Amino acid sequence: MSVHLHPAQATPLQTARLLAQTFAETAVERDARGGTPKAERDALRASGLLALTIPRQYGGLGASWSETFEVIREFARVDSSIAHVFGFHHLMLATVRLFSRPEQWQPWFEQTARKNWFWGNALNPLDTRTVMRTFEGWYEFSGQKSFCSGASDSQMLIASAIDERAGGKLLIAAIPSGRSGITLHGDWNNIGQRQTDSGSATFERVRVEHSELLLDPGPLSTPFAGLRPLIAQLHFSNMFLGIAEGAFEEARNYTLKESRPWFRSGASQSSEDPYVLRHYGEFWVGLESVRLLIDRATAQLDAAWAKAEELSSEERAQLALSIGTAKVAATRHGLDICNRLFEVTGARATHASLRFDRHWRNLRTQTLHDPVDYRIHELGEWALNGKRPTPSFYS
Repeated sequence: MSVHLHPAQATPLQTARLLAQTFAETAVERDARGGTPKAERDALRASGLLALTIPRQYGGLGASWSETFEVIREFARVDSSIAHVFGFHHLMLATVRLFSRPEQWQPWFEQTARKNWFWGNALNPLDTRTVMRTFEGWYEFSGQKSFCSGASDSQMLIASAIDERAGGKLLIAAIPSGRSGITLHGDWNNIGQRQTDSGSATFERVRVEHSELLLDPGPLSTPFAGLRPLIAQLHFSNMFLGIAEGAFEEARNYTLKESRPWFRSGASQSSEDPYVLRHYGEFWVGLESVRLLIDRATAQLDAAWAKAEELSSEERAQLALSIGTAKVAATRHGLDICNRLFEVTGARATHASLRFDRHWRNLRTQTLHDPVDYRIHELGEWALNGKRPTPSFYS
């Protein structure tokens, strides 16, 4: 499987569409199997898309976040696991850009573009079981970490540990995935997102150099550094929308080609059934509203990214509100469509070979990692009390 990107011949989105067509051919089978989608990850490497967000002066494609999220949605429509790890790869690149010095992130960008590195995640700030010890000129990470999405088959990891001597301060490092002492357990076996390799990892006296710690400016230290969690939230929003769009298209095709009208409907085909039409009308309103909210939030993110260190706290707060609104809408409408698609496809659409349930399973699994109730609470604080969101790794 190989789709090469030739800038003079194809845009990144066109390349992503070619890849997505190939991914779609095996998506149902791979969802059942789980594990690492090695061939698909290698196809992403060969395509050049791993350098999508890297600026051109460092060998990348220089894409905006709007262009990047378009690619993520294209993948999510057919394979949300691929969309997840691809988006996380670019989130990890954004992490080093936002949290570290130019003499750190610039070489990492150049090597990623030149060597087609895949970046994986072992950050999970809520899992504090990994601790750091300090030695003369270097450090050690030891402990466990859960939800390490994309860590398998990666070349670099963003990992975190707690500095107990500094009152539990979170320290983040960029380290090679194959470094001695790192064990990736391959124990992800959840109902959805089954090929994200989001299982656990063990760090056993893993050496970390001072130059690998992301200390300056560090996590969430400035409004610009505080964009990292907002990029993550908007990544998920686009992924949720892509899943819902994919579910809608599969349901639509099945309704038009396979479904039978209910005998009391008086319709000669399902596409004329008044209740089926009502459902599709509601699906369309939901999708269109989410698209508009996401487009607005993404445009704001691109503007914020361009301001860099000149970004103000107020601008960051307004972006957080826009992204939070989009994510709530993407969660609610996405789950609704992925659940109700069976009401417009009928009993035969539940056949296991179709695996239409994968859309709901994927979306349900991922939405639980950031409870929508707390996002709504945050928005309520703003709507009623004028209280801006407090920057954190989730807002």
